[in-house]
Amino acid sequence: MKNRYELDMLNGSIMPKLISFALPLMVSSILQLLFNAVDVITVGQFTGKEALAAVGSTTALINMLINLFTGISLGTNVLAARFFATKMDKEMSETVHTSVAFALISGIFMAFVGIIFARPLLLLMDTDVAVIDHSVLYMRIYFLGMPFFMLYTYCAAILRAIGDTKRPLIFLLISGILNTGLNLLLVIKFHMGVSGVAIATVASQLLSCILVVICLIRAKGSYKLDFRKLKIHWMHLLTIFRIGIPAGVQGTVINFSNVLLQASVNKFGPDAMAGYTSANSVLGFLFVSINSVSQACMSFTSQNYSVRKIKRMKRIHVDCVILELIVSGILGGLAYIFGRQLLHIYTKDAAVIEYGFDILAITSATYFLCSIMDLLPSALRGMGRSAIPMLFSIIGTVGTRIVWIFLLFPHHKSLDFLFISYPASWLVTVLMQLTCYVIVISIINRKYGKTTS
Repeated sequence: MKNRYELDMLNGSIMPKLISFALPLMVSSILQLLFNAVDVITVGQFTGKEALAAVGSTTALINMLINLFTGISLGTNVLAARFFATKMDKEMSETVHTSVAFALISGIFMAFVGIIFARPLLLLMDTDVAVIDHSVLYMRIYFLGMPFFMLYTYCAAILRAIGDTKRPLIFLLISGILNTGLNLLLVIKFHMGVSGVAIATVASQLLSCILVVICLIRAKGSYKLDFRKLKIHWMHLLTIFRIGIPAGVQGTVINFSNVLLQASVNKFGPDAMAGYTSANSVLGFLFVSINSVSQACMSFTSQNYSVRKIKRMKRIHVDCVILELIVSGILGGLAYIFGRQLLHIYTKDAAVIEYGFDILAITSATYFLCSIMDLLPSALRGMGRSAIPMLFSIIGTVGTRIVWIFLLFPHHKSLDFLFISYPASWLVTVLMQLTCYVIVISIINRKYGKTTS
């Protein structure tokens, strides 16, 4: 019997259901970033621009290190959605317990990696000597929360597979309030600086982890979690890897290109680093908004493809493109128009704001390209195709940025020119991913012909 949190992705009108799925996920992600932005705002306003630069200098590196494992969670989402749609309860349960077991293992592994290699990696990025000690401290405390972060990520992927994006929203709201309260207490009252915001982040990750785990333990369906049944079912894990590892590698390598960009920004000094941190935080809100539509596309595609509703699946893709363009157009336009006002929330330093706006102006106006670049691989993953989109994303995004940074940037050393690499790489990747999508759809059409809508 279907509960009120499950969403029927196989029948009925598409656009309202896409919005019903994507909107809570979008709000969840925006809330999560708002609460994360409190970290940046708190240290920027109450500790200084050096602390702001220290927190920001770790962002690309942290994302690069954890993206492989968070990308693998997309494999959990696709496989769980497939088993849920086809009512394969035993396989669904095995997928849940395999995913949770793997989340625990990977979270503990990442905690050790982050703590041990924080300083060497930050040194490799040419992190400014004025902020590196703060950066190392922040990163080491942050990675203590990796087991909680991974558990939440994989459990939330399971809930998304059944169409439930509402309860993760509630969990993030509760944990985010804790994060904000601890930030204000530890930084403003106890003057703990970057260590205070890191401790607040770990505490909020622990709370959201506890809430989502309790949710799955109390579930009545095939996705119920029982810790006594935790076991790696290798056949399911290999399928998760086949779908998720390419996505994780893609995210890791793309973030490696962001690390290279961060290293280039670091050469401009603390003001530029702080401006990049602030602009990145604003752009983060744009990305999670468009990514919520991509997540909806992947889940809807996986369920409909698994029961061979190919015509409906293609209509889903068209509706997702429309939704992506609307979201990216509106939010990108607002970020462009009100860029300086938004950056002023993070810092009052005029030089930092100007550096940040230079970056924001170039990227926000062209963000519709990023939205399509994010959507196409999600549609392909939902159809079980993950390796080729990964390859095209790496070639298009990372290849373009490496050429830009090492061949073009040395002749035009300005932040404006450096960040034109973003829209340039998005455009190249979109063209490659679109070619891949057309080929895959033509293969599916030949294989299944006219399938029920």
